[in-house]
Amino acid sequence: MDALQPQTETTRRIRASYGRYLEDFEIGDIYEHRPGRTITEADNIHFSLLTMNFHPMHCDAAHAAKSEFGQLLVNSGLTVAIVLGMTVNDVSGKAIANLGWKEIKLTAPVFCNDTLYAESQVLEKRESRSRPTQGIVTVHTRAFNQHGVQVMEFVRSALIPKRGYGVGD
Repeated sequence: MDALQPQTETTRRIRASYGRYLEDFEIGDIYEHRPGRTITEADNIHFSLLTMNFHPMHCDAAHAAKSEFGQLLVNSGLTVAIVLGMTVNDVSGKAIANLGWKEIKLTAPVFCNDTLYAESQVLEKRESRSRPTQGIVTVHTRAFNQHGVQVMEFVRSALIPKRGYGVGD
């Protein structure tokens, strides 16, 4: 493999960007978050034990087999965390702070080895009244399994900097 060529006056250097500035959001836009994420049994058990949620539906396969689902359920806290994480690059990668979540709805069960995909639609965008270099963005996020079944939705707001006022600008 060749070594990097020396930089010249015509060489362009492009830094990867993570997240969006307030100006980049448009009400109604829908971000399709990729890649998807397959949740393993190990993910589920580790998260459940780490968070001290010892419910047998998350960590006792013999118990879960006797339930109406017939198998382990993925801990809903893990599902929320994964779906939230999937949105960060598109929604809050430059955020100053998350301001809150509301209307979290778990609309279908999630099982080990399900692959989740998510999308977020921009509901609101406004400049902050008290912070002139920042604004508030609110999105509605929905998550689907590999069969296209919606498994979750929530509304989230984040404090986002304007261009030129983010950390590292």
